[in-house]
Amino acid sequence: MSFTDHIIAFLQNGGPFIYPIALVLVVGLAITIERWLYLSSAHRTNQQAFALIKNALKTGDINTISQHAQNHKAPVFDVLRSGIARISSASRREDVEYAMEETVMEYMLRLEKRTPFIATLANIATLLGLLGTIMGLIAAFSAVASADPAEKANLLSSSISVAMNTTAFGLITAIPLILFHSSLQTKTATIVDSIEMAGIKLLNSLSFNQQTDNNRG
Repeated sequence: MSFTDHIIAFLQNGGPFIYPIALVLVVGLAITIERWLYLSSAHRTNQQAFALIKNALKTGDINTISQHAQNHKAPVFDVLRSGIARISSASRREDVEYAMEETVMEYMLRLEKRTPFIATLANIATLLGLLGTIMGLIAAFSAVASADPAEKANLLSSSISVAMNTTAFGLITAIPLILFHSSLQTKTATIVDSIEMAGIKLLNSLSFNQQTDNNRG
């Protein structure tokens, strides 16, 4: 038998709970792919944005940052733009920082969207596997109770094997989903940290420039 035939036989012999677990796997993979593509795009645009404003962040060049923000779309530009917009009306560093933090939180909701569902689906797959095994064992012992004594051993062993397939498939589904969830969380944290770092660099540059101007005055 080929590998594909083994998989088909495994699914066919796994009992009715195999199908909802397979559905959980498909949904989890679909969410993972969609989130991975979205986060990869956000990370890539952020890296390109940092390359454009690297020197401007060091010097606190607001005009250059604003110009790039108008011509390019990236999460970091939106955060910096909100801080720059607050500079003209705010006299304290904290006010500018709060404005950027508000935009960061808005982007965190977008970046983390649907990612928690993957962990939930992993738990559901595990529980469905256990439930399928328990229901299979109940059915197996019920069938053995009314079977011919000579066939009880073979019937019980085959029934238990079928029931355990459900648990195995539940774990096969849950483990990758947990790994995917962890990878997406790490990628999200990397993007958020880079955005916050850009905001802090801008604040530090503006504070340094302001202090330098005060010393000169």
